[in-house]
Amino acid sequence: MSKNLIRGRLLASMFCFSFTVTAAAAPLQVGFVYVSPIGQAGWTYEHDQARQAMQRALGDKVTTRFVEAVPEGADAERVMRDLAAQGTQLVFATSFGYLEPALRAAADLPGVKFEHAGGYKTAPNLNTYNARFYEGRWLAGWLAGKSSPRGVAGYVAGFPVPEVVQGINAFTLGMQAANPKAVVRVLWLNTWFDPPKEREAALALINAGADVLTNHSGSPAVPQTAEEKGVKLIGYQSDMRAHAPKAQLAAVTADWGSYYTRVAQSVIDGSWQARPVWGGMKDGMVKLAAVSPALPAALRKELAAREKALISGKVAPFSGRLVDQAGRVRNERGRLADDAIARMDWFVQGVSGTLPRP
Repeated sequence: MSKNLIRGRLLASMFCFSFTVTAAAAPLQVGFVYVSPIGQAGWTYEHDQARQAMQRALGDKVTTRFVEAVPEGADAERVMRDLAAQGTQLVFATSFGYLEPALRAAADLPGVKFEHAGGYKTAPNLNTYNARFYEGRWLAGWLAGKSSPRGVAGYVAGFPVPEVVQGINAFTLGMQAANPKAVVRVLWLNTWFDPPKEREAALALINAGADVLTNHSGSPAVPQTAEEKGVKLIGYQSDMRAHAPKAQLAAVTADWGSYYTRVAQSVIDGSWQARPVWGGMKDGMVKLAAVSPALPAALRKELAAREKALISGKVAPFSGRLVDQAGRVRNERGRLADDAIARMDWFVQGVSGTLPRP
């Protein structure tokens, strides 16, 4: 074999090795699709905080990009496809209404991994993840029941999807554990993010007698209204003390950062699989945060004991005898099964409001 041929093969081998190393070292490109502006608090804000936490944890292993205020529907699918066209290899679709758009995009883009928040369908390259917010809601409801002189709470709700219904029911059951006569009044927004509409609903609930407010919506409008009108607040998604420093009793929050980091690392490692995740308080995914130091010490101690019981599994929000608004027994004893919780479409007794039907 000639020296020139040997030299050529050696150079070719070195080039291939160099290319392989360069390709392996290229960062994973991760995209996020947000249903509302990021803002300074709320659902999208917390997902973006998690994006930043993932970026800090993985450093130059990843690069991230996001698109905010993307409506659910055709626009969401267009944005996901555009992210893929830009080289994104992992997409987090962070709103319930993004599921069908994500499924369509995933079917056409088998090389891209999709993670959908709150969904109930998967594909070979699409996984779903969610938090058991209802655990934190139950604990928050108990605190509301202990703190409400009238025993009436107001709940500003986005859409009647199972996650929202779970939260309303758990909050009501928690309130009733503290005050059996407690009532939770519900108003629907039919949107996730509309500050004027959220404020209007909060005012209507206060006028209907609520002295504690909570919400499943995307802006700080409900906390701001509670602060302005002098009623108590259970914050949701974010610690809302910046908007309701006197009103907030505590806040039900989620920590997505650890999950996002694990998912991105699994894609880098080549171990990613579509395995639905539903994490709760014991996993650190859901918390009752920012408990007000102004609460009596005895109440905070009892709250901490109940939180410990929830985390250990000694207490479950949907357990024992559960009766719906129409008087139908939905659960007689033991714990309601996960599949029944996941498709929950009924209100427990004590909820004042109707559940819209398709």
